Amino acid sequence: MTRSPNDDLRIEPDDQPVPHTPARGSDESWARDALLDLARQGLIEQRRARRWRIFFRLMSLLIAVSVITLLFAKGGFDTGTGESIREPSAAIIDVHGVIAAGQEASAENLIPALERAFKNPQIKGVILRMNTPGGSPVQAGEIYDAIQRLRKEYPSKPLYAVAEDLCASGGYYIAAAADKIYANQASLVGSIGVRMDGFGFVDAMKKLGIESRLLTAGANKAMLDPFTPQNPQQVAFMQNLLDEVHTQFITAVKNGRGDRLSNDPSIFSGLIYTGTDAQKLGLIDGLASVRQVVRDQLHVKNEVDFTPKKSPFETLLSETATEFSQQFATLWSDQLGPKLLP
Repeated sequence: MTRSPNDDLRIEPDDQPVPHTPARGSDESWARDALLDLARQGLIEQRRARRWRIFFRLMSLLIAVSVITLLFAKGGFDTGTGESIREPSAAIIDVHGVIAAGQEASAENLIPALERAFKNPQIKGVILRMNTPGGSPVQAGEIYDAIQRLRKEYPSKPLYAVAEDLCASGGYYIAAAADKIYANQASLVGSIGVRMDGFGFVDAMKKLGIESRLLTAGANKAMLDPFTPQNPQQVAFMQNLLDEVHTQFITAVKNGRGDRLSNDPSIFSGLIYTGTDAQKLGLIDGLASVRQVVRDQLHVKNEVDFTPKKSPFETLLSETATEFSQQFATLWSDQLGPKLLP
């Protein structure tokens, strides 16, 4: 029998063992996956515990606010307005910090305090303890007018202003309404003037190759824009405005101080003086502290603080709201922040 040449090309099964390739789930990769899984589970448990902790804090805060609200509604807190004074006293009202709307030294806060002090029968006189650099002429003017009105309504109750470290600009505007003004010899008093601040960047922009692309509807809408050259007409307009407010300030001081003022024109130039020099110029009536005025002018022993303050409820509510927002922000960031989860 003749053999075909192709008979030698038969393929026989290979009995040799195939080399072993490590599987993906070997001991090394299994251990790594197990550790990662444990880390993930631990992170999940930590976040769950943290969320529950924050939740219980928020609930505690809400319960505390509810209890305090009920107590406040039933009159459980003394608001410190001084209506229950039993002996003749002097009312002390602090005019502290910048005089501006929304600040402690604002017309909204100080005028009601002045009214309570004048209306209280046990108050024999009011003292404004001044420590302010000034501020809004509108706020100062409203307080000045209120003092003038109350002095007419209660002519037997004097009002004194006592400057401590600083009684300047709008602060002196208010003090000028008082019956008398006192200060320490080193106090800074005066600054009867008006200012407006600004900057100009035109030359710097030219050097840096920067241009302003300002668009307005109204020729004077961007008046005194710091990135465009000054317009002489606009500058003159603003100067007239400042001069008008300055005139109002001067008139108020003259009406309040009368012939006690010196004829020195520098008084109204914006200069500031020590208490000693202020007395020579007639800006103040003498050198004395609050305690000395209480003793020597009002002849009483007791002082009652009528400075407007937040009630305990308002203070706690403000602190609680801050704490609540912080805790809620933390909880929210846990929900939306980066997560190391599969």
